[in-house]
Amino acid sequence: MSNKPGDRNNPLAKAARADRNRKIAIQVGVAAVLVGLVAAIGIGLAMRKSDDEKSKPSATATSFAPTVTHDASAGAVPPNVTSGGAIRIGNPDAKAKIQIVADLQCPACKMFEGSNSDALSKAVQSGSATIDYSIISFLDRASNGNQYSTRAANAAYVVAASDPSKFQAWLGTMFSKQPPENGNGMTDDQLIQIAVDAGYTDPKVAQDIRDGKYVQWVKDETKAVFATGLQSTPTVYVNGTQVQDAKSLMSPGGMTSVIENAAK
Repeated sequence: MSNKPGDRNNPLAKAARADRNRKIAIQVGVAAVLVGLVAAIGIGLAMRKSDDEKSKPSATATSFAPTVTHDASAGAVPPNVTSGGAIRIGNPDAKAKIQIVADLQCPACKMFEGSNSDALSKAVQSGSATIDYSIISFLDRASNGNQYSTRAANAAYVVAASDPSKFQAWLGTMFSKQPPENGNGMTDDQLIQIAVDAGYTDPKVAQDIRDGKYVQWVKDETKAVFATGLQSTPTVYVNGTQVQDAKSLMSPGGMTSVIENAAK
């Protein structure tokens, strides 16, 4: 295209330049989104190792049915977990059965939750899906020795034991306030305040968070999850099939069509 001075006042030339600039902007935007998705997947893969070297997976998961080995004398067992140790939310007879594995310190898990929390909540509320949340802990090393990953996971089992109907709202807030990696995590007081804000006002909830009531359970659940061959977080299964499509996992509402198809 000519860059002669006369072209600058030519309406056709102006339109052509505007169209060209618009196309460039769109291409840059698309590239940014793709880079973000690739980064998210990379983050998840990079965080596959457990602080406990014995928990490292040795193979790619082809199914997800963890078996928790837990000595009740070493710590309490949450009262309403599944046989695989997960927090079950929603109608257990729903056609769409979703399994989600997440660490509350995991940035990729935060992205998944931010993109799909509405879709997951609506699926539970409508009765079309049941969701098993395996909240695990392998990122304690990212909180300067404050064991944030474990303490946050303990809080998950505490609040779910108190009232599972509020769990998804609590989970969304926890991810939205996720502390940065290599920081100090949250204090117990902060965890308790989030629980209170989510409607968990029973003093026993606060006490169980402080006492780390389910810490040993969290450790045993984490070992059981990695023993299945799981490679990264978040890991999501729908009706026994792992969701590996980045668009479904990380784009806004990406899980909606997956859940709708599974519920047919």
